[in-house]
Amino acid sequence: MSPPVLLGASLVTISDIADIADGRRVAAFAPAAEARIAASADALGRLAQAGERIYGVTTGLGAAVDTTLTHDDGVQMRVPLARCVGVGRSATLREWRAIAAVRAARLAQGRSGASLAASRGLLDLLAHDVRPVVPMIGSLGEGDLAPLAAIAAVLSGQGQAIVDGHIVPGAEALAQAGLKPVGLAGKDGLALVSSNAASVGLATLCVADAELVFSAAIAACSLSFEAYRCSLAPLAAEALRLRPLPGQDEVAAALGRQFEGGDLVGQGAARRLQDPLSFRCVAQVLGAMRVALDAARRITEIELGSSDDNPAILAEGVSLPNANFDTTHLTLAFETLGLALARSAAMIGERVMKLMSPASSELPRFLSPLQNGRNGYATVQKTVSALVADIQHRSNPMPAFVVPVADRVEDYATMATAVVEKTAVIVERLRLLVAVELMVAAQAVDLRTGIALGAGTAQIHRIVRSAVAGLSEDRPATPDIEALDALIATGAFTLAVAGKDV
Repeated sequence: MSPPVLLGASLVTISDIADIADGRRVAAFAPAAEARIAASADALGRLAQAGERIYGVTTGLGAAVDTTLTHDDGVQMRVPLARCVGVGRSATLREWRAIAAVRAARLAQGRSGASLAASRGLLDLLAHDVRPVVPMIGSLGEGDLAPLAAIAAVLSGQGQAIVDGHIVPGAEALAQAGLKPVGLAGKDGLALVSSNAASVGLATLCVADAELVFSAAIAACSLSFEAYRCSLAPLAAEALRLRPLPGQDEVAAALGRQFEGGDLVGQGAARRLQDPLSFRCVAQVLGAMRVALDAARRITEIELGSSDDNPAILAEGVSLPNANFDTTHLTLAFETLGLALARSAAMIGERVMKLMSPASSELPRFLSPLQNGRNGYATVQKTVSALVADIQHRSNPMPAFVVPVADRVEDYATMATAVVEKTAVIVERLRLLVAVELMVAAQAVDLRTGIALGAGTAQIHRIVRSAVAGLSEDRPATPDIEALDALIATGAFTLAVAGKDV
């Protein structure tokens, strides 16, 4: 096990959260973070004692903000229970760990007013593998109340959790882990649920996964270029400088490195003067995907390094009402990323079809070396078409208007959780699609006799063949696609595209 992620010691990164979510590292509070948490909780106590109006502490919540609370009669214990309204699929183990890690990272900033006991309790759930059942439908993106309430409920001995594959009461799950329920007081209940940790947690995983898919898409595209014998002219720096769009230089350079040492870089190697647009425009389209992915990364990292607590409780003794729970920037970044991924998916689908077509690629139909009644990869085209259609559907934006809630006080919402969730599914579908292109392009390379691959594309081809044998006689393609999908998730193609041995 690698060293723990010390929350609050420095800015937490997407890689940190992904490591916690995937079980590669554990999370712990840095001593300075615990001091900040305690100072914020102490400041809350002083403010409440002085009679200051503090939203959710000395007043009601939502439309009940006009209600004054004169004493804590267990309201913080009730806050999560009243918000356990989620429905639909439950968060996966990986997702719940990312969500909890993000909330803990933000608590470590010491601006929430949460007690040290509640903050440590959240990390205890992670450390002891107590996994709450977290329904994912119910957040409107202005604070992920429903999913976070499910976690807070288990922390306080309520709700439901998953133990050994079975759903049990939260109190039983805590007892089996040797933990005691945390009594929520002060601002604990509100601090645990009033955050966008579900949206941001899913966003960290989405970005981490999309980075792996991006590298694999470069690898698959380069192998398709070799198989199709594409002209490299559109990747030339001189051509791209005529319109210096962001992202395209990086893509063109990454592709160009793969061809070095091969004969595709030689004069007359290309079969056509002008290739189909799904090949010719790859620097522009994958460049746009690179830009969208960078933007999603930047906004996610900003979220990880900031507080979204309302009100923020500063150690100096200030209760600061704010609107930092609004996630419009995050939502738009991930909507854009989804659209960019969809355009890359459309190009991949077309490249696969072109490679299988004798009229276009001058290779055997459906890339079967045996043509006497063999199927080859013909019916894989249906899988490609289905994946592309599913991605296009999910790339449609969520509505900008939703039904107002809380007696129409909460009359705007971003739907960030749903947006990030659908973008994450697009990433999963695109990874499968890239796996298909790797499989098909490797087969096409095998059938294109008499060519010398570049050093990079030769390594990519070897990686594909380490998991999937070439196709001779017809066989099921599903295991091959799934094997390459899993290989992409390991980062093997990220290393290859970077020119590192795998």
